[in-house]
Amino acid sequence: MGLPVIGETLEFLKASTSLDVPDYFKRRMKSTCLCRYGLVFKTSLLGQEGTLFRVGYPRALTKIFGEESIEAFHGTIHKFIRRCAFMLFGLQSLKEVLLPEMESAVRERLAAWATMPSVDVRGDAPDVSILFELVTRKCLGFDSTRSRELRNKFEVLFSGLCSFPIYFPGTPFYRCMQARKNVQKTVRDTLAERLATPGKKHGDLLDIIVEELQGEEPLISENFATDMVSTLLFASVFTLSGTIAVAFKSLHDNPDVVHALEKENRAMLKGRKGGNSGLTWEEYKSLTFTNEVTNEIIRISNAALVVFRKTLTDAQVNGYTIPAGWLVIVNPMAVHLNGELFEDPLKFNPWRWMVSEDFITSIITMLKNFMPFGAGMRVCPGAEFVKLFITLTLHILVTEYRWEEMKGTNVFRSGEVMFPQGYPIRLRPQDD
Repeated sequence: MGLPVIGETLEFLKASTSLDVPDYFKRRMKSTCLCRYGLVFKTSLLGQEGTLFRVGYPRALTKIFGEESIEAFHGTIHKFIRRCAFMLFGLQSLKEVLLPEMESAVRERLAAWATMPSVDVRGDAPDVSILFELVTRKCLGFDSTRSRELRNKFEVLFSGLCSFPIYFPGTPFYRCMQARKNVQKTVRDTLAERLATPGKKHGDLLDIIVEELQGEEPLISENFATDMVSTLLFASVFTLSGTIAVAFKSLHDNPDVVHALEKENRAMLKGRKGGNSGLTWEEYKSLTFTNEVTNEIIRISNAALVVFRKTLTDAQVNGYTIPAGWLVIVNPMAVHLNGELFEDPLKFNPWRWMVSEDFITSIITMLKNFMPFGAGMRVCPGAEFVKLFITLTLHILVTEYRWEEMKGTNVFRSGEVMFPQGYPIRLRPQDD
């Protein structure tokens, strides 16, 4: 499993020069393990070995997000956390509150882009500021200035997320942990202000947390609440800027997709009744091809590199045993880019999702193996939130704007899809 302590971490973190599965996974899946375990192999990553597998997450993530919050994501407390998450991202909130707010925010950002000579989609993607500002307002009641200050702290945290857990000045993990302290101080101070004035309501997540903390038998502590809010803020926007950059790049390289998108969205606008000026939930659900493009963007970008699970008992896989207490890392990318499940997987082809009698079997196979947001009772509660944001961006983009690349760009994949030299474009209104 590689070098002592370090294991195979360096190879795991090495970037791939394409959208394909990184070489580390490809090599391991094609190694001698293939004939023994199928597409399953054991390894040592990020300081995880021996009894440390019991923590359920890599040591670095556990330290960043707090051991108490990681270990407590079960049972009654897990239900409380999901209730908070669904308050933010659930269908009722999406339909009644977030949809118009998100559309207004996307329009504002794209309009600002259109006034600039060029803009770096990867470095200034609309989700980074729009979604973070939206979520911090729903969680903490922050205005745009305070949201921007907190986002800067999170960006430092992001940079060291998959680093080796060496806490020494100058290392990425050290910088990440310092950023974590700054993020937590901001959240903790805000929570303290709210606890001092519990009767004042703000209509955000902290209202629920304050109510719980001041109950007779609270399920959570103030420390846990701080970790939980920090984690929810992180999870709501992490890696989406890479996904949006892939969307722009994929559409630029596939004008036939842009044409089909524009045709569907203009037809929807033409058939709109009642003078609505904003996209409705029914219209969103009616954009069949646009939603297929969203699926394809999510499939090929694979923003979530891995999904973590822990074996509670010995688990049998292909006749072999994964011992109880081991950390199991599920790699959705290896599934989404598997040619046996998705034909020509590196080709951006939204039509693969189109339901028809001739291809019903392949559609069922793809849907069963499409897991960008996890699966089962642990599926990400923000899944529809992410899909709605991408679809909204596509809808406004193809009906109101045109764009061109300012220069060629190289794509490589590491923990997420990245554009090392950025991805500059020029955006202009269609009637310009």
